[in-house]
Order: sequence, then structure tokens, then C-alpha cells
Amino acid sequence: MTGLTHFDQKGDAHMVDVSAKPVTDRIATARGRVIMAPETLEIVQQGSAKKGDVLGVARLAGIMGAKRTSDLIPLCHPLPITRVALDLEVEPDSSSVVITATIKTSGQTGVEMEALTAVSVAALTVYDMLKAVDRGMHITDIRVTLKDGGKSGRYEAQ
Repeated sequence: MTGLTHFDQKGDAHMVDVSAKPVTDRIATARGRVIMAPETLEIVQQGSAKKGDVLGVARLAGIMGAKRTSDLIPLCHPLPITRVALDLEVEPDSSSVVITATIKTSGQTGVEMEALTAVSVAALTVYDMLKAVDRGMHITDIRVTLKDGGKSGRYEAQ
């Protein structure tokens, strides 16, 4: 299991010991999208969903999700998150809501999982708030687009 830090020499899963790592400023951005029928996207744009402000509620859900990442992903460290920003953009050409999450911390490990969790929870919330009118929506393209800080340096998706 060389190269996989969440496994010990026997191959058992464990939480990585980051105590010897220096504290550095870290940032991660993730993005994803919820594709829906054009009529459903119109409901989002008009703010007429029966459950309320779809984008506003999804933004708050994504922030909450980022803060709970270590409760959801077994081997993630609880981190002192210093910033969570979610941008939900309506994209009429693809009939979708594009979700971008940016997370910052100063710590001993990165915040990629927090960014991915924020996008995922926000996307699930969009689905939940609109499922009564469009069960055919699908969540797609969730991935890390930027990671910076720490020993491995900067990564930007192409």
C-alpha cells in the first residue's frame, strides 16, 4: 500500500499522524453541478420553489457540511476552518446550477475533503428542494479544482 497514507504497514486503515507536520496556510476549491430540466431551473431563477430560496438554503447547507466533514468521512481530521465560501451560479445554457466551494485553514493537513463535502451537501440540498418537480435531476462533475499549501504544493485542475 505504498503511497496511500491512510493505511498502515499491515494494510489496516488508520488516521494519519500529522503532529510532526508544520502549520501552513491551506486552501482548496471544489466544483460540481446539478443538471435539471429547463423548467426547474426557471423555478430556481424566479425564486418560486415551494420549499423556499433554493440557492440560499443550499449555500448554508454547504457551509454546514464543510464544518462537519470529519464527522462524515471516517479518517478526516477535525480542522479549524477559517473560511468557507460557496458560490451557486445558475447556468441556463447547460440548465444547471454550478456550485463552487472554497475552504481555507491554517493547519497541518489540507481542506480538499471539506471543499468536496461542501459542494456535495449543497448539491444534495438543491436536489432535495426541487425533487417534487424534477426527479430526473442529476449531480455530476464534483472534483477538486484547486489545492494549495503544505508539502505537496499547488494543484490546479486543467
